[in-house]
Amino acid sequence: MRLDKYLKVSRIIKRRTIAKEACEGGRVIINNKVAKPSTDVKEGDVIEILFGNRSLKAEIINIADHVRKENAKDMYKILGGEEDKDE
Repeated sequence: MRLDKYLKVSRIIKRRTIAKEACEGGRVIINNKVAKPSTDVKEGDVIEILFGNRSLKAEIINIADHVRKENAKDMYKILGGEEDKDE
């Protein structure tokens, strides 16, 4: 699955366009490498997202095309940083 779509489906970032802009701006890192929006993600990858002066680090646990809002948190595990999804 594409990185920008995963960020939207998992509700880490609410809109896919915002996820795409974050990737294009170099604010999304997968496994210690800056990632493009089209980067394929897989289970076990570690994502780090920089939100201004905050960051969120999470491990991908599950990948699914469609997830209900209440089940979105089951797609990743927070490893560090703040979990704030107002972006």
